[in-house]
Order: sequence, then C-alpha cells, then structure tokens
Amino acid sequence: MKRLLAFAAITAAVTGAYSQDFPGSKPITIVVPFSAGGPTDRVARDLAEALRKPLGGGSIVIDNVPGAGSSIGAAKVARATPDGYTLLLNHIAMSTVPTLVRNVPFKVESDFEYLGIINDVPMTLIAKPAMKANNYKELTGWMAENKGKINLGNAGVGSASHLCGLLFQSATKTEMTPVPYKGTAPAITDLIGGQIDLLCDQTTNTSPQIEAKKVKAYAVTTPKRLATPLLKDLPTLQESGLKDFQVTIWHGLYAPKGTPAAVTKKINDALKTALKDPDFIKKQEGLGAVVATDNRVEPAEHKKFVQAEIAKWSPIIKAAGVYAD
Repeated sequence: MKRLLAFAAITAAVTGAYSQDFPGSKPITIVVPFSAGGPTDRVARDLAEALRKPLGGGSIVIDNVPGAGSSIGAAKVARATPDGYTLLLNHIAMSTVPTLVRNVPFKVESDFEYLGIINDVPMTLIAKPAMKANNYKELTGWMAENKGKINLGNAGVGSASHLCGLLFQSATKTEMTPVPYKGTAPAITDLIGGQIDLLCDQTTNTSPQIEAKKVKAYAVTTPKRLATPLLKDLPTLQESGLKDFQVTIWHGLYAPKGTPAAVTKKINDALKTALKDPDFIKKQEGLGAVVATDNRVEPAEHKKFVQAEIAKWSPIIKAAGVYAD
C-alpha cells in the first residue's frame, strides 16, 4: 500500500510538472478531418493563429486527414497519445458520424475530452438561377408541382450540405433526388449551370455566389435573420413558414480521452482567449460565421450540446438510409 501511495504521489507530481510546462517548445497538431482549403480547414487555420499567443507562442500545425464523413481523422486523434499535443477540430459531423458511419472505430461520447465550441456557421437555401420562384412561398409551390423530379445537390455524404438537405426533405416532407459531388465547388458549378435545382450550404460557400447574383437565395437556416449586410434581407426558413427548422454548422475542439485535466484546462483557457481575439472574430465574420460566446465554450456544456445533436440527427440519417461507409 505504501508503495502504491508513493507511486501515485510521484505520478501526480510528474503530471503536475508536465502540465505546468505544457506546451513548452513542442508543436501542437490540430487534425482537420476534411480537405485543405475548405471551410473547416479555414476555421482551423484561423484558430491556430489565435491560439498561439495564449499557448505560449509555439508552433501549431494543421494536419488534414479527410474521408468517411470525418471518421478517419477523428479516429486518428482518438488513438493519439493523450498528452494535449494532438487535437481534433471537427464540425457538426461529430454528432452525425455515430449514425452516418455504421462501423465507426471510436465512440464520440467517451473517446474524447471536450474542449469547447468555436463557432456557428449559418446555412442558406439557394437554387439555380433559372428557377422561376422568386421567394420561399413560390418555391414551395414549385416543389409541390415537381414532386419526384427535384434534384438536390450536396458536397458528398456527411457534408454540411448533405445534412442540411436531409433535414430540409424531412421538414418539408418532400422526397428529392440527392446528387452528391466531390466537394462544394463542383456542386455550385452545376447549380449555376442548371444541372441541379437546389442546394443548402454554408454561408462560407454560398455568399460569393449570392453577391454575384449567380444563384437565387431564398432563406437562412438560423432562428433570427443575419446581421451581415449581404444576407440581412434574407428571411429565415422559420419565418417563411417552415416551423422549427434551424441548422448551423458548428465547430468544436477535442483531445484524446485521458488527456490530463490540467492540460485540457490550459487549452480551454487558451480557446476562450482566442474566441475574444478581435482579429479572429473579424476573420470568422468574413466567413459568415458567428464566434461562440455562450456556455458551450465550457467542456461540460460542449459535451451536452453534442449529445443533443446526436439525438437530433440520428433518426433523420436512419430514415434516409444513406451512409458514409
């Protein structure tokens, strides 16, 4: 017993000393489970820059590990040494992958330490420029007249646009033909060309097309209208008549399960500082994102939020019967 107590005391002392030194001169890697250049990658790179100062000014590296609805990158972090030097930045996929990937190699609720929500990115419902409907009410009439003939694009199974599309079909009780692409860019290209009819995607992707009037925009998916000058006149889907419809693509930060509490606190404290950084806020606003300021920046509330999102998305994905594996 004395030996066990002595060992525990030594372990605690070593861990405490290690935690005080964290991160030291060793670089931190943030794994992004999507391709470089996409919206989540941009959020990660902006956040890395904002985290450097509160974490001592060391190097923070972005590692893009795309595939299987984000599960490949997330699995890499779940298996990583729990020392705080390998983190995961994932979006809403963290709540959909338990259902979307039937053989997911980790457990979202128990294989990670939750570090806080970063931001929320609104979605916009847009259509091909030749669409005759000029507002959402007219669009619902067009949808009723064209049942069975509507093509709804997305950037691939598990993408933000895929998830928004599933929820939109469920809420409107309208079956549409999903047309998956390898990314948002080709989906928007075909929408502009009229090869697909509708797309529901992040403001980070749709705002330039809306501003250039290359697509028709009908509504945003937030509870309230957006304050950004470009989108402030777009109504919400809720006020347009689609009750209880809201979806945003949120991003959160995670560490492997077992990362020392003192280390996760350091990272969470740094995250809270980063979220108040004026430059970071400005960059996020430029992407159409809203930086988190509510209690979801706390690890426990972050986890509760993800659990609620899992409960929300699971039946919708199961009803669609489309999986990423």
